[in-house]
Amino acid sequence: MTELRLLPLLGLPEVREGDDLAELVTGAVDVADRDVVVLAQKIVSKAEGRVVALDGIEPSARAREIARPDEDARRIEVILREAARVVRIRASLVIAQTRHGFTCASAGVDTSNAPAPGTVVLLPVDPDASAARIRGRVRELTGRDVGVVVSDSFGRPWRQGTIDVAIGAAGIEVIRDLRGVRDRAGYELQATRIATADEIASAAELVMGKVDGVPGAVVRGLSVAGDQQATQLVIPPERDLFR
Repeated sequence: MTELRLLPLLGLPEVREGDDLAELVTGAVDVADRDVVVLAQKIVSKAEGRVVALDGIEPSARAREIARPDEDARRIEVILREAARVVRIRASLVIAQTRHGFTCASAGVDTSNAPAPGTVVLLPVDPDASAARIRGRVRELTGRDVGVVVSDSFGRPWRQGTIDVAIGAAGIEVIRDLRGVRDRAGYELQATRIATADEIASAAELVMGKVDGVPGAVVRGLSVAGDQQATQLVIPPERDLFR
């Protein structure tokens, strides 16, 4: 790698259910082979119809118990429905494990950048499959072989602030395994595995932002082709020291 470039996807319209994201991407940037297209989870979810109107939600007793007086219990109810396991609750903050295996705030349910008041956006049903579909469609439109990352903002234990991580991936090396490789001093690495897909997601976020209306970016200059999936980034239960 001699140079890494981050190309924001500018001028994309508000995404609605059924929109062709690959067509929007390729209309914004002339993609090249080995590019990695990073798309915010929010637009992938919107295109797939993963938007819920709170008007149709009846909160359970548990949701009402968790919600603060000024909190919408219907949103808490959606979170509980999306959660495979509730990890922690503090006030009305719910940390939950999703059915994908991700542990995050609100089970990925979000009101920011929702398409209309009174709606929330859920995570894609299968973000890896979403990435694979978009990748295939980009190839169909352009003939280019790109990687695709679906990113979302996660908090981190013992660290303030959020970073973007990969919740879906296709066509890239998600984890670079350096176990068995020797460093410059001759030491054989025993446990080093680099979360390449997460690093790509966070790099792309630098030109996307949360309030700037830039829902994606193209990362150019990397050599990360592969066939791994973002689900491989989830710590298996037998290695989870905090479960």
